[in-house]
Amino acid sequence: MSSEQTPAPAPPAETADTAPSAAERPRRLTYAAVLAALEGIALVVAGGWVLALGLAGAPDSRQQAVTGGITLLALALLPLLAARGLWLRRRWSRGPAVITQILALPVAYNLLQADSIAIGAGIALAAVSVTALVLLVNPATTRALGITGPGRAG
Repeated sequence: MSSEQTPAPAPPAETADTAPSAAERPRRLTYAAVLAALEGIALVVAGGWVLALGLAGAPDSRQQAVTGGITLLALALLPLLAARGLWLRRRWSRGPAVITQILALPVAYNLLQADSIAIGAGIALAAVSVTALVLLVNPATTRALGITGPGRAG
């Protein structure tokens, strides 16, 4: 067989979970991953605080405080897993990250309705959520994750 007839080695197969390894991670994707991670960390801190108050403090209802703390800790998993997936450029991670941001917007709205220091937290959460959503739908981010639009082949 001559060198012209020898087939070229096939490139390594791409799995469904990984994006094309064209270039380095775009800054927008890095920023989106960091924002998702910060939201997850904030949920872990809030959940730990509510849980600690429920176990050690004197809340109105110990059962509600413990349940609320455990719920916040469980909810922290979604943005933390999404952040890890975005950091590693996993295609599946954009969905959970977008869902997290959409769910954070009503929470931010409720915080803005308060007559306390919670207004500042509402402003910060709204800013982070909107910024993360803009970063997640950016064409550079979708390309880096290997996501194509409807009707567009890979």
